[in-house]
Amino acid sequence: MRGTGFMLDARLEADTHRVTSLPLCDVLLMNDARFPWLILVPHRAGLVEIADLPEEAQATLWQELNQAAAALRDVAPCDKLNLGALGNIVRQLHVHVVARREGDAAWPGPVWGSGPAEPYATAVLDDLLQRLRAALEVPAN
Repeated sequence: MRGTGFMLDARLEADTHRVTSLPLCDVLLMNDARFPWLILVPHRAGLVEIADLPEEAQATLWQELNQAAAALRDVAPCDKLNLGALGNIVRQLHVHVVARREGDAAWPGPVWGSGPAEPYATAVLDDLLQRLRAALEVPAN
């Protein structure tokens, strides 16, 4: 259920494509073709830290992160799956799920600040969104 007053941060809105909405989180795809990269954003207003969620919602967040991680690995096999909830630039609570491959554009360092994003080509984006939705068992929009 979407919380009253929830609005997606403008930077997340500008940098991502919507994949789907799960019971707690919106699932977004970072628009950077160098790294298969999902972002989960609990759709509740005013959250900054995971600890701001009630305990039951924290458990739901971890379930949804596991679901998103499994879907990402299904469509983008990787050597390492990185999870991160930094929030130093975008304060709104969000958790990154990044599929990493040895030798990718930032390996072995973090993806953050590793150069300008390379937006997905339309056909590649459409295919990836379709495969992610299928892996998340979400009906087509």
